Amino acid sequence: MFIISLTYIKPLEEVDALLEEHVAYLKEQYTLGSFLASGRKVPRTGGIILARGVSREEIETIIALDPFYRHHVAEYEITEFIPTMTSNELIFLKDLK
Repeated sequence: MFIISLTYIKPLEEVDALLEEHVAYLKEQYTLGSFLASGRKVPRTGGIILARGVSREEIETIIALDPFYRHHVAEYEITEFIPTMTSNELIFLKDLK
């Protein structure tokens, strides 16, 4: 499981110009089963994506498809973790890779 933290490195006007394309990318990754949750940081300096993947390399390949990445408006930090404790509602996360 991976936490992907995006930090905007360009003005919000440049980010917003790519937002529709970014949302389409997110929806595609949800359909493919790669993403489990996503949203904006508060204050709006970037976003967070909770993802599953076989390897860091797979996650890096998925990130490379993001319009924010392709147009260099955000930097990405990837943190891999293994959920060992969850609430009952999220117990399925313990079985994901």
